[in-house]
Amino acid sequence: MGLEEHRARARDSVAVYVITCSDTRASGDDASGALIRDALQEAGHRVVGWCLLREEEQTLRDGIRDVLQRVDFDAVIINGGTGIAPRDRTFDILAEMYERTIQGFGELFRSLSYAEIGSAAMLSRASAGVACNKIVFSIPGSRAAVRLALDQLILPELGHLVAEMRRARTERAP
Repeated sequence: MGLEEHRARARDSVAVYVITCSDTRASGDDASGALIRDALQEAGHRVVGWCLLREEEQTLRDGIRDVLQRVDFDAVIINGGTGIAPRDRTFDILAEMYERTIQGFGELFRSLSYAEIGSAAMLSRASAGVACNKIVFSIPGSRAAVRLALDQLILPELGHLVAEMRRARTERAP
């Protein structure tokens, strides 16, 4: 099956949950989370919820796990906590939760970032995978990184990824 046939099965509208991981932002000044929600809606997707989680290991682990247990969405976009500072725990927590990783996402994100910011792109631990039958994207929290991830990677493939995940799920069903 060719790429066009795969994309033809893509969902036009995906239900998405947005999580911001930050110690410095509050709900009223979360510009990156707002950018994600606005871009999703402009692209025809549905934002079913949003939350801000403090970057404390147990808070993040419990908060992300609670969100993933919900059944009203197919994808989650998490922004923040992808660097290498001691408080940046999102990558480590998600690495434990991923049932399957989407290696190409992080690789492509860092490659695209390198074209914009140079060698500092290697500091990003952006990732994607499948957890609890949901597509999970984890991206840096800067507005520039959010815009890059959304425009170049997430929005062009979101419907396709969800269709593939659902296809894989039905093929495994007894």
